[in-house]
Amino acid sequence: MHTRLYRNGALVKEGFPIEDVSDYVDDPGNTVWFDLCSPAPQDLGVIGDELGLHELAVEDVLTDHQRPKVDIYDNHLFITVYGVHFDQDRLDPVEVNIFVTANALVTVRENDHFDIREVVGRWDAASRLAGHGVTFLLHGLLDYVVDSQFDLVQDLDEQAEALEESLFEEDVHDARELQRAMYELRKNTTRLRKIAMPMREVIGTLLRRDQDLIADPVMAPYYEDVRDHVLRTTEWVDSIRDMLANVRETRLAQQGFRLNEIMKRVTSWAAIIAVPTAITGFYGQNVPYPGEGQSWGFWMSMVLVAVASALLYSVFKKKDWL
Repeated sequence: MHTRLYRNGALVKEGFPIEDVSDYVDDPGNTVWFDLCSPAPQDLGVIGDELGLHELAVEDVLTDHQRPKVDIYDNHLFITVYGVHFDQDRLDPVEVNIFVTANALVTVRENDHFDIREVVGRWDAASRLAGHGVTFLLHGLLDYVVDSQFDLVQDLDEQAEALEESLFEEDVHDARELQRAMYELRKNTTRLRKIAMPMREVIGTLLRRDQDLIADPVMAPYYEDVRDHVLRTTEWVDSIRDMLANVRETRLAQQGFRLNEIMKRVTSWAAIIAVPTAITGFYGQNVPYPGEGQSWGFWMSMVLVAVASALLYSVFKKKDWL
């Protein structure tokens, strides 16, 4: 079981059944955390009754695709964030809902693609701050979520730069693969932007001075650090979107330039073919012409075709039309 009990800043118990939570939360000296993964509606109802959670917050957990947000109720906060998960190179965010009371933190994961063990590892690494209770636990969770998004935006930026460089190196046979990579990168960047941009509002709300549940002057700088990462992530996402827009425009310009090159070649070859056609057509008329009925007349027409074609080819080649 993903459960923990802190008392006076020390971890005193973990892995106990969720049914025992009600025995600990009544003591204000305790700080309790427990995690639910894809819980049934009746399980959420029981937890909501024990902790006094608002029915609208419980209802939001059962509704998919919530926007990252913070809802403030009389005795608790309800927070929605998204973890980063990839499914076959496609960003598939994992919704994580958080209930924050005076001495309890409840995480409700959409599925197990969000690795809660990474969050626990962060708590253990910063155990010296455990005396700050729920504020400490919430910081570790949000810090992991934001850092995951920040690491992803760094990776997307590297992909975008590689894509930009490949525009002038790619082979004609790789054009379709390049188009596919550009499409996937744009989709992943858009999905990341949808879950990263609202995080500015989430962290900003938690840092408000009138927010009693998170009002802790010692932990405030740590939340400020999280907000800094959020701002850097959102700014970086916007710069990647601009870069991808430039890549797309450059790609379209390249395609237009290549089409012009093809049209120049086709037009040049058409002009070369038109001259022999004109000559042979002229000599095919039913009128007297030089060399009519003579073999030298045929060879003269062939010489005219060859000379005219070679002359046109050299002129077009010099103009870089071929």
